[in-house]
Amino acid sequence: MKEERFVTQITPKSEDFSRWYLDLIRRAELADYAPMKGMMVIRPYGYAIWENIQRLLDRRIKDSGHLNAYFPLFIPESFLRKEMEHLKGFAPEVAWVTHGGDDELEERLAVRPTSEAIIGFMYSRWIQSWRDLPVLINQWANVVRWEKVTRPFLRTTEFLWQEGHTAHETLEEAQAETLRILEMYREFVETELAIPVLYGRKSEREKFAGAEATYAIEALMSDGKALQMGTSHNLGQHFARVFDIKFEDRNQKLQYVWQTSWGVSTRLIGALVMAHGDDSGLVFPPRVAPIQVVIVPISIGNWKETVLPRARELKSALERAGLRVLLDERTEYTPGWKFSDWEMRGVPLRLEIGPRDVKNNQVIAVRRDRQEKTALNMSGIEGRVNELLAVIQIALFERALSFQKENTREVESYEDFKRTIEDKRGFIRAFWCGREECEAKVKEETMATVRVLPLESEEKQSGRCLCCGQEARTIAYFARAY
Repeated sequence: MKEERFVTQITPKSEDFSRWYLDLIRRAELADYAPMKGMMVIRPYGYAIWENIQRLLDRRIKDSGHLNAYFPLFIPESFLRKEMEHLKGFAPEVAWVTHGGDDELEERLAVRPTSEAIIGFMYSRWIQSWRDLPVLINQWANVVRWEKVTRPFLRTTEFLWQEGHTAHETLEEAQAETLRILEMYREFVETELAIPVLYGRKSEREKFAGAEATYAIEALMSDGKALQMGTSHNLGQHFARVFDIKFEDRNQKLQYVWQTSWGVSTRLIGALVMAHGDDSGLVFPPRVAPIQVVIVPISIGNWKETVLPRARELKSALERAGLRVLLDERTEYTPGWKFSDWEMRGVPLRLEIGPRDVKNNQVIAVRRDRQEKTALNMSGIEGRVNELLAVIQIALFERALSFQKENTREVESYEDFKRTIEDKRGFIRAFWCGREECEAKVKEETMATVRVLPLESEEKQSGRCLCCGQEARTIAYFARAY
């Protein structure tokens, strides 16, 4: 019988974080494995999160002056080969189309791993004058990268994302755009996903293939590993020269445009799971939760005549207030089973209503993040529920921020660095000489990489490189990462 199944247990985080993550993705019905290796099916509950992310971020993108468009999924091989550094960066991951039906194609088509090449070609046709600039275009799309090691949402062969591609008159405008998008990503992730981030520039070794400079936001997951949440690239004139994207400037001279590209993907869903989840399951911030409030009527006595009508009235009132609400009136499960089920699915707020609550004109509100119970009067309940959701959103961010601060450390020596990254993980802030040899040695010996070089001006500071001991003026944040 279904009643005997209760909520399937998930592996405790402390026992096996990776297994906990995979258990939760499947048992909370966020996604499932597709029959093709490395691919996933995003189930409705998981896709609802992506829709909320898309809606909230798309508003910001449009408010900043960008327009949405769509470019082809397939890219001619010759387009990719025009920019060999770019192709080299993606070559191991590119999927190729060689046949159309039974006919072999004259030229192979790449399934887009990213869209700089095809967009560069189109911009060369659209841009002739400084009057055509800036071009501020974004697209919501899927991309394919033939990854060897995959994990749902974090790294899959096919994933969903948005990618912005802009063209500008000057380097200064392109740089301003690059940093403006970085700040937009930071604000979005911290405000809507309640995940604090570090932000800054990537090292030369870690930057995007073909970019002048790459900037990123990095978050710390609850297992102490970092996750790159989004990137913004200043492409300089690199692709403009490759694809001949020229414009007549204000002095009637031909110039190459300056470009940027930037994106976030469905890996944000994986970040939500790993940053906020606990041993009972998912914990979703209210702003992006598929269901913000679940109402569970207590099935005692003639509850269908006394409790259920009031629960339905409550649902309608909350929906009118703009909330995403579900009324769980299933009869094949007990209230206790439902409590555990919705806790596992991460619904921020549960409202319990039974015969005594109806009599007292109240409901019992239970916060998912703290399991705290509060009696709420039915009168004006829409306002109280909205207030509680706002409190939960802030509390989740503050909890994650405290975790980040507690797990961001400075070290005195390379030996100290190696012990810390092995025993405690987290972010390690240290001086770095900037030489790739030291960066490569750290990665080889500790599996830690430079996550970001902070943007704040720290030129007056100096120290010794954590690896070679030479004088260094660059601060870097290191971590093991997904």
